[in-house]
Amino acid sequence: MPSRAKRSIPIQRTAYSAGGVIYRIDVNQIEVALIATKEGGRWGLPKGHVRRGETAEAAAAREVAEETGLTGQVIQHLATIEYWFRAGPSRIHKYVDLFLLRYMTGEVEPQVSEVDDARWFRLEEAIQLASFERERDVLSQVLTLWEQQALL
Repeated sequence: MPSRAKRSIPIQRTAYSAGGVIYRIDVNQIEVALIATKEGGRWGLPKGHVRRGETAEAAAAREVAEETGLTGQVIQHLATIEYWFRAGPSRIHKYVDLFLLRYMTGEVEPQVSEVDDARWFRLEEAIQLASFERERDVLSQVLTLWEQQALL
């Protein structure tokens, strides 16, 4: 009987991140900050790992500040998105809590080690530019809040 090669079972793990939509109002229009990765080819929301003992809200504010140079006040939870990706032999099931943050201080300064670019965009432009559908959906949710005059 021929021997069968053992198939390795992929390692699966779960990862938690947080981030968000930091916004400012400029002359009756709303702007949000996006980051670029993959050599500027992919635009999205700033986000990163939730540290042990850290709340998702605190992680979101920290990650937005680290990746964009902007500090903001967490206003509300917008959505939890989830997806799968591969990292070497592992399959990762990732959950990302996204929050709405009101801009407080800072100048846009991309985090050199992780981000290729960071900029303010008009919200409508950001929706078009965002690379991932789930993040476009979250940005559209912010647009709805803006249209309902729920943002100050």
